[in-house]
Amino acid sequence: MTSMAARNDGIIRAVLGPTNTGKTHLAIERMCAHSSGVIGFPLRLLAREVYDRVVKLKGEAQVALLTGEERIAPPTARYWLCTVESMPVPSPSAVPGQNDGPKDFAFCAIDEAQLGTDPERGHVFTDRMLRARGREETLILGSASLKPLVRQLIPDAEIVSRPRFSTLRYGGSAKLSRLPPRSAIVAFSAEQVYALAEMLRRFKGGAAVVMGALSPATRNAQVDMFMRGEVDYLVATDAVGMGLNMDVAHVAFAGLDKFDGRRERRLTIPEMAQIAGRAGRHQRDGTFGTLGLGGENGPAFTDEEINAIEEHRFRPLDHLYWRSADLDFTDVTALIRSLEARSDDPLLRPSPPGIDLAVLKALAEDPAIADRRGKAARRLWAACGLPDFRKVGPMHHARMVRRIFNYIADGGHIAHDWFAAEVSRLDNVAGDIEALADRLAGVRSWAYIAHRADWLAEPARWAERTRHVEARLSDALHAALTQRFVDRRTAVLVRDIGARGADALPVTVAADGEVSVGPEPIGHLTGFDFKVDPTARLADKRLLLAAAERRLGDELDRRARDLTKGEDSRFTLFAPAGGDIGIAADGHLLARLAPGRSLTEPALRTVRALDRLSAPARTELRAHMESWLERQVQRHVGDLARLTAASTDRHYGPPVRALTAMLADAGGLLPRKALAEPIGQLDRPMRAALHKLKVRLGALDVFVPSLLKPESQRWRAALIAVRSGQPMPALPRPGASILTAEADRLGACLAYRRFGDLWLRVDLADRLAAFAHQARAAHKTGGEIPLDPIDRDLVTSLGLSPEALARLMAEVGFREQSGAWAWRGTHQRNRSRPQPARPGNAFAALAGLKR
Repeated sequence: MTSMAARNDGIIRAVLGPTNTGKTHLAIERMCAHSSGVIGFPLRLLAREVYDRVVKLKGEAQVALLTGEERIAPPTARYWLCTVESMPVPSPSAVPGQNDGPKDFAFCAIDEAQLGTDPERGHVFTDRMLRARGREETLILGSASLKPLVRQLIPDAEIVSRPRFSTLRYGGSAKLSRLPPRSAIVAFSAEQVYALAEMLRRFKGGAAVVMGALSPATRNAQVDMFMRGEVDYLVATDAVGMGLNMDVAHVAFAGLDKFDGRRERRLTIPEMAQIAGRAGRHQRDGTFGTLGLGGENGPAFTDEEINAIEEHRFRPLDHLYWRSADLDFTDVTALIRSLEARSDDPLLRPSPPGIDLAVLKALAEDPAIADRRGKAARRLWAACGLPDFRKVGPMHHARMVRRIFNYIADGGHIAHDWFAAEVSRLDNVAGDIEALADRLAGVRSWAYIAHRADWLAEPARWAERTRHVEARLSDALHAALTQRFVDRRTAVLVRDIGARGADALPVTVAADGEVSVGPEPIGHLTGFDFKVDPTARLADKRLLLAAAERRLGDELDRRARDLTKGEDSRFTLFAPAGGDIGIAADGHLLARLAPGRSLTEPALRTVRALDRLSAPARTELRAHMESWLERQVQRHVGDLARLTAASTDRHYGPPVRALTAMLADAGGLLPRKALAEPIGQLDRPMRAALHKLKVRLGALDVFVPSLLKPESQRWRAALIAVRSGQPMPALPRPGASILTAEADRLGACLAYRRFGDLWLRVDLADRLAAFAHQARAAHKTGGEIPLDPIDRDLVTSLGLSPEALARLMAEVGFREQSGAWAWRGTHQRNRSRPQPARPGNAFAALAGLKR
């Protein structure tokens, strides 16, 4: 049996990397760029999610959805979203009515291809990876651990590595009551999912529930609750790891073992990473950890597992599961033999017997079935492909398959009365969650059957009927889940408060800030800000708030004293991009900055939460923050503060005071031409005084080099934003040399000068200008400059565009003439009063910059 793909048309790319790399988004973009395409997904839920996205882009008439239980296939469909089992791929032993749809696509993609190692479904992913091809482009999406197998099995494939957009870090173990908002808890049984959701209802006000067995409608409704913020927590099975896009900040594992259908085993590291990778979205970082229950710390990750997940480093896969797609339908015995055939490639291991093969072998024990040949054998194998949605096992599932086969064996149809009776029996929205979920699993089997055009006399009618029943059951299950797991706090606590009075209630504050009244958590104390549990009703909130605040005074004063006696490192400049600017302690905002006497002396406005402090504690904390702010200003922008002081110091001459006043008011940076008048009045001692004040009189700008350090730039930008009443700008990465043209406001707020489509940091622009003047000084005639006035090494390292370089040279005072640079004699330096020629100045300036 060969391991090579049946076709090798078009470009084949393997896009490999950890979760949260945008691989699925890439596949959608690439497919929509082609005239037609197909993508195979590991889950029906994910196929449906992507189908909805592509419909918005291309319209319903252009897009098809093909899964075992759902088929939406407009005649004009060009883009097909499928489960891997339902992908319309050519097969030498195709079953009539199966793999419907066009076989020739311009684009083809297989998602989560590393699932070729899954004992149950791996052979399907392997088959699609080896045989499914687009005539123009094929994408194989999966984990980086798949790379060596792709290289050996598909040597023509181009391998593209995708890094994760955000950072994933281990957050340790946490109790259920202390999980951060926007957390997903992952369990490995329906019973545990329901138990955790019930506890979250009591502790946190509710949770959404997501399981693979839910219908897409139920799953979407539950996820929407979570995404809208109606609940801050989500409890899910490991199905959440298969690419479903949700805004999750933290993933907590309720266990690290699962039953895989054969035995209870520990999750593999790639499985852990697949689930943990749901934390963080796009460029927002995420964390993962474990859940402690019943006073225990919960399951524990090993150091090896934590490092592998955080660094996205996994042991390369050394095999995939494989099952032959070239089946022999001579008779049932030959069919079983072909299904159990082995590949001659050592990388392709025989797939463990699946439930379809187990059912086939069970039915083959009947001689009447074992003698079936040709088309009858094909129909038998198609019937064995009915998924065991009810999870009843091979022997019980075989009974249903046998009855179906008895109807379709000789080309007949399933009895109308039997089908109608079974669907009608399931069309019942009464009962609890377990009963509704069981009926949903049952109707999925009939929905699968209804989409087999050769099994029913009226397949379209029954497909619509089963879809209607599934929708009704989905709505009922969503309502039941919401009622059970998202009910607000019962009136029991409120009645207890009313009977005993607020003052009599024991109020406790946990180490993590959780405030409880008796056994019930009622809110959280974050820093100095107390917030009532958002799940409490409005009438309850007032009573709970009064009960808590009467007892929180001592705790708040204790926290204030702890801060004033603590280290400076506990305080930070609070300056989120686009937000207010202030002072935070331990991550909590305590005061906002407002315009003050000067740029380096902003005013301090404490937040309302500090009003709950006693007067002495509030006064002491405010004085400590003012002192801290003064020290930080001196540390990070002290040279700017010294300019402010020099502007009023009589020791300096009027030109120096005028220049330092203007420079200090501008935040330590001004174009040289804006200071032409005071610069023209400077004599040598005045220039020496400015040098001591660390002022650089550059060719293009006058600036203070120390203010260009990353943290100094952050403080300078914050102080300028405070004085102007603007929010904190988004800062470039530390040490960035060049900004794009979109950063117009940043260039002015920080220390960048614009040259065409780029902004260049002023010290680098001054370095290039100084180099040019050095070259000019070496040629005293002032005509054409034989030496190259451009520091080519620096220009290359900066990646400066030709347009930006030409603009910089023009501002310096040069023009390009016949392939050489000439001095125009109109540089702004000459607009001030004439200076005696000092050829050494250019060299000194350049040397100073290099220092």
